[in-house]
Amino acid sequence: MPTPGTDGPRFLTLADVAEVLNTSSAQVYALVRRGELQAIKIGGRGQWRVEASKLEEYIQEGYRATQQFVAEHPFDESERETELEG
Repeated sequence: MPTPGTDGPRFLTLADVAEVLNTSSAQVYALVRRGELQAIKIGGRGQWRVEASKLEEYIQEGYRATQQFVAEHPFDESERETELEG
């Protein structure tokens, strides 16, 4: 499966997106239904497709949100113990 931004297909199935994000199709479906990841519904059976560029935008937004979170919540060494236990 090509990575978004390469010469791969323009549209990806939810299973393709799940593979790229290393998560489940059910999680990707939830992202789409909550409006967090833009997708289109095609055909009579209503199959979902995500444009590769929209997936890349979602990933980039995730990096921005994480960067903001890290800036607003400095790492505390006591968290390390908690994170390793969880």
